[in-house]
Amino acid sequence: MDNLTHGLVGALIGQAGLKKKTGLAMPALIVGANLPDVDAACFLWLDGVEHLGFRRGITHGPIAWVVLPLILAGLLSGFDRWQARRGKRPAERLPVNFKWLYLLSFIACLTHPALDWLNVYGIRLLEPFSSEWFYGDVLFIIDVWLWALLGLATWFSLRREKRGGEWKRPARVALSVALAYIGVNAGMTWRAETTFPTKFNPDRTIASPIPIAFWTREMIGFDVRQNSYLDDELLLARTYTISRWSLLSGHQLIGELPKVACDELGGAIDIDSDNSQVREFRFWSRAPFAERAPDGSVLLRDARFYDPRARDRFSVALPDVECEELPVEQYGSD
Repeated sequence: MDNLTHGLVGALIGQAGLKKKTGLAMPALIVGANLPDVDAACFLWLDGVEHLGFRRGITHGPIAWVVLPLILAGLLSGFDRWQARRGKRPAERLPVNFKWLYLLSFIACLTHPALDWLNVYGIRLLEPFSSEWFYGDVLFIIDVWLWALLGLATWFSLRREKRGGEWKRPARVALSVALAYIGVNAGMTWRAETTFPTKFNPDRTIASPIPIAFWTREMIGFDVRQNSYLDDELLLARTYTISRWSLLSGHQLIGELPKVACDELGGAIDIDSDNSQVREFRFWSRAPFAERAPDGSVLLRDARFYDPRARDRFSVALPDVECEELPVEQYGSD
């Protein structure tokens, strides 16, 4: 999810009452909820789409869940002592308890991978022990409805606190409603996948939430047995069926993604595994397909983030493409 959502979740946890456990609790919760995204620093040394194979990995895995909160708690505790030595520590701040600082940072840090798991982008929850990607397919990466709920609840709770009223209850209610909202969206994703029209007969489906219309899913269906074979050398021209599912109207067919990887021969294209851009894109991609661009080059894209209008940040050019005929006895005739 986006960093505003992460930060609002951390703030609401504090407003639910945990911020009274120690001084600097709110910074621990808000910063801790965003801390795994420290891997965004990779943009300083990685080129092109190489960041796709790096992000949502090591800083989102089990070791980071323990180490990052420890670093944050240490920095906040040190900051409190530094202010005290300089005589600039706010008098109204609660005493800082390192154990509580660490626990709150740990709780906040755990909310980050939990939220990131909810969208189609994916997260490597077990890194560095496993590089497997996990996907929830529940919420779009930026959910304006969550923004509204969490933002208004945070503002209302702070406003009540300032006026001396009951300020914990609004935050607790909002967190409960947010969990219910996530549960409803998970149910809609399950419904969309289980009612995918049998006439398309896909081996695999991806129910991708779309912006604003949370009751709608873009359905991506594809055949993994034949049209989507992928290994270290060859990439078949995959066939993707795209439909739109709505809680109100059910499934509506949109069409298919282009099948032009090798001049529409249905063959295979040779992949340069030594190209770091291609290698990292393929590691990240969940639904890769090749498309011939207007200038004649071949682009490797992902069906989850397909934009036919431009070479966006979710595509990579395939240099020196060579077509290879597939063995009929192994892959079939179509």
